[in-house]
Amino acid sequence: MVTIKDVAKEAGVSVATVSRVLNENGYVGVDTKKKVLQAIAKLNYSPNEVARSLYKRRSRLIGLLLPDITNPFFPQLARGVEDEVSEAGFRLLLGNSDENVQKELDYIQTFAQNNVVGMISATSHVDYGIYDALNLPLVLLDRISDEYPAVYADGEEGGRLAAETLVEKGAKQITVMKGPSHIKPAQDRYRGAVEALNRSEASYTVMSTTSFSFEDAKGWAEELFAKYPETDAVIASNDMVAIAILHEALQLGKRIPEDLQIIGYDDIPQCSLSYPTLSTVRQPAYEMGRQAARLLMKTINKEQEIEKSIQLPVQLIERNTTRKG
Repeated sequence: MVTIKDVAKEAGVSVATVSRVLNENGYVGVDTKKKVLQAIAKLNYSPNEVARSLYKRRSRLIGLLLPDITNPFFPQLARGVEDEVSEAGFRLLLGNSDENVQKELDYIQTFAQNNVVGMISATSHVDYGIYDALNLPLVLLDRISDEYPAVYADGEEGGRLAAETLVEKGAKQITVMKGPSHIKPAQDRYRGAVEALNRSEASYTVMSTTSFSFEDAKGWAEELFAKYPETDAVIASNDMVAIAILHEALQLGKRIPEDLQIIGYDDIPQCSLSYPTLSTVRQPAYEMGRQAARLLMKTINKEQEIEKSIQLPVQLIERNTTRKG
């Protein structure tokens, strides 16, 4: 294993000089710094970021907590965060909570033990008070709270767009898949859809769900067609649920979109790979991640006039699960 002593020897400088370069602490001449960096690159030296952070009491680490890494929407958020913090000279520690409070608490503790300088959370338990004792800058991503800065998309507008589109395309009996009650953006989508449907002449039913997972969605799809066989359009709570409904409908011999129209939510990459390709409401996931990281950087740097919340627009993407014209 390459050590800091090896780097110092290769560069022809003292260990203290290498340490000053790594920690950006104290004066080092331009030529000397160049030699040290060249030695680091040549030897492929990777300093222990945790040890350095404990010494400096200020790391270059950011914690990111996601609810379900198997949902393709969240890696898009994570990539946006990672690209932004990397450009700012920081590194990312990633946790996956599975919407489990204990796992979330464990990751919060792990992040604190690794001396992160800030956190971004896309989980749904912030209102439980589990972040109150953290004493670190926190930004919420795809979640909303009165207590912390947040970056999220316009869920109500997304629900409205989905409902109005289906009504315009002739849907008469619409089923709205209501997302988990503890996730506020999901409730915003539901509220936007129902308000638009109440202004129309279309009939609608509501089916409540408790998660966004694909495994659960298969059961809900079966239940949907058993309970509401006359459904001719579905507003899904997210794309995973929409794809499960699409699969079940095709197995039942329904023609898409002639017999059944479907609109998902998020615009995960699989939407354009399903057959038929899925119409959906696009959330700008990557940009949301970048904006959240940018907001956290401003908070860490104690900049003036930091936004309390950032709402990004959504867009309806029409593919082949909705009728043309």
